[in-house]
Amino acid sequence: MYHCRNLRVKMSSDTLPPPPEKGIVVGCGGASVDFLAAVATYPKPDDKIRTTNLKVQGGGNAGNALTCAARLGLKPRLISKIADDTQGRDILDEFVADGVDTSFLVVSEQGNSPFTYVIVDHQTKTRTCIHTAGNPPMVPDDLSRENLLSALDGARIAYFDGRLPETALVIAQEAAHKSIPILIDAERKREGLDDLLKLADYLICSEKFPKAWTEAPSLPSALVSILLRLPNINFVIVTLGEDGCIMLERSVNESSGTEEIDVDVLLESLKQQQKDESTSPTCISSSVTRLGAKGIGTLCGRLFLGTAEKIPPSELIDTTGAGDAFIGAVIYAICVDMPAEQMLPFAAHVAAANCRALGARTGLPYRTDPRLAPFLQQSSQVITSLAK
Repeated sequence: MYHCRNLRVKMSSDTLPPPPEKGIVVGCGGASVDFLAAVATYPKPDDKIRTTNLKVQGGGNAGNALTCAARLGLKPRLISKIADDTQGRDILDEFVADGVDTSFLVVSEQGNSPFTYVIVDHQTKTRTCIHTAGNPPMVPDDLSRENLLSALDGARIAYFDGRLPETALVIAQEAAHKSIPILIDAERKREGLDDLLKLADYLICSEKFPKAWTEAPSLPSALVSILLRLPNINFVIVTLGEDGCIMLERSVNESSGTEEIDVDVLLESLKQQQKDESTSPTCISSSVTRLGAKGIGTLCGRLFLGTAEKIPPSELIDTTGAGDAFIGAVIYAICVDMPAEQMLPFAAHVAAANCRALGARTGLPYRTDPRLAPFLQQSSQVITSLAK
């Protein structure tokens, strides 16, 4: 009933497969500048302390995720808004350097670009973010119909981080009309998010979002509730930081003899199947099962439990942008039809690499990183076998 994958495979000397041909990704959401201050310990009120490290670099959920996707070999196009100020020009320069298409980035002649102060606490291994929104905000009229159609032309997937809700909805509606799959990042309940979720094919959310949005009594039952409420969703992933992730995938191939099991009981069974000795990300899953949630309903699907990489304390520098890195890797996995059993460890591996440097982008791995070769080669082999 259970399937476990540990992708700690031997490196091959084979040449990496080429980037996917259908690798155009359209993303809409936040693009900003992060002012990162690393400190030995978080200051108390009225304290004066010194930084142990300082970095200024691009940030924003959509900006980070698309930068990750670009480094992995995709062709991202970003729809967002900045101002024609020093910070805005720095944002543009970074995107261009990483291969993110900025043709659809709106630049305001006045106002300010978004920016965030990030305090990175070495003692607790946490980060605190203080965000200042950009001004003036983006509105649908900022994106012409011509540019909208041009941005979506040839897109394999559209991604939204939940910000810029009015503009995002216009883009998502057009993407859905063109049958372009839609991935939503649901960090928390936001204005306009429900309208986006109705159009989504894939959902990645924070640990607190599922129960807050569904009011279900447990996390597994909340995932069942999400798939029942949103019939277009293929899978929902909830990220749990150092505890890994949980994924519920809908199955359309239900047989009359499919076993039914309580989803909370199933999750506990999967946890007992996990092996703790591996430091590399692993994935364990159920077979296709009828999953029941008391007082909510049932659906047919598979439950996956993924682990995070166990990073030695001496190597863990900053978790800023780890979730964005995970999303960028999932976007890549979708574009290359990577199986879920491989996708979750791959995304966890990319997120872990990002935690080994200060900032949301410094540690993002490139496609040529030897640590990614086993995942990319396996994915290529799977696609080749499916094509035969």
